[in-house]
Amino acid sequence: MEYRLLGKTGIRVSRLCFGTMSFGGDADEETSAAMFRRCREVGINFFDCANVYAKGRSEEILGRLIADCREEVIITSKVGMVMSDDPNGRGASRRHIVRSLEGSLRRLNTDYVDIYFIHRFDQDAALDETMRALEDLVRQGKVLYAGASNFAAWQIMKAQGIAAGQGWPGFSCLQPMYNLVKRQAEVEILPMAQSERLGVITYSPLGGGLLSGKYGVTRRPPAGRLVENSMYAARYGADWVYETADRFTQFAQERGYDPAALAVAWVGSHPAVTAPIIGARNLTQLEGSLKSLEVNMTPELRAEISALSPEPPLATDRSEEQKR
Repeated sequence: MEYRLLGKTGIRVSRLCFGTMSFGGDADEETSAAMFRRCREVGINFFDCANVYAKGRSEEILGRLIADCREEVIITSKVGMVMSDDPNGRGASRRHIVRSLEGSLRRLNTDYVDIYFIHRFDQDAALDETMRALEDLVRQGKVLYAGASNFAAWQIMKAQGIAAGQGWPGFSCLQPMYNLVKRQAEVEILPMAQSERLGVITYSPLGGGLLSGKYGVTRRPPAGRLVENSMYAARYGADWVYETADRFTQFAQERGYDPAALAVAWVGSHPAVTAPIIGARNLTQLEGSLKSLEVNMTPELRAEISALSPEPPLATDRSEEQKR
């Protein structure tokens, strides 16, 4: 396993991060434990979680699994998504952040998390209060590094400016969506992360299964997130997305690659990406993503794959400078 520096934190993480969203949901505890053990066998030391995953069950299962190796693994959790019917059971207010972390630590059976993400930008909470709450938790040793998930680049830099003005470290790691059909992160987030030396762990490298080889214009499996989950169906519902999936699957198969492995390897080959977050419902799905470790993603291969989907527009209208 190759280990990479996470931004400028000085800690080294495996080139793949395992996302535990399926723990306690699509994967029962026995299957979750088997996937965790397999990840550890191949050298993965990085596990992503969130309080909202299975309404806390994912954290509980992960907590039991890391009990005998806590100091050997890097663990994340998140706060911000709706956790209850309580009108204050969501968001990035100081109150919710502090109370949510205590719950996450209890479920994870640990006294600290390595990275604590704000799960999404909260337009109702004052950003300086959010950053101060994170800084307080860092000073208390309950959080080692703060992170931002699903933020726009301007939101991240606004937060970093607030933190810098107060002498706080701010965000050390970002978690954007990124895959062959969701490439918006290439426009500003990934270049910004490189410039600011921020760690990046990207989620959904397979597009909810779209790029696993099972989907196409005329192909739909009987079950799966894109079939069963309305959020994923809306996110990946456009016709061109399935056309891209067809082209990608054909490309992978003609060259002898597992489509899932190639999709993950493509994401991980971006120079700003520290580690793609892989997820699975079972060991069979997990093995497909683990095969990405065997892919030699050359610049030429990456360029060929990139050409299969639309390149996002520049951040400015000076399109004549795009190829300079």
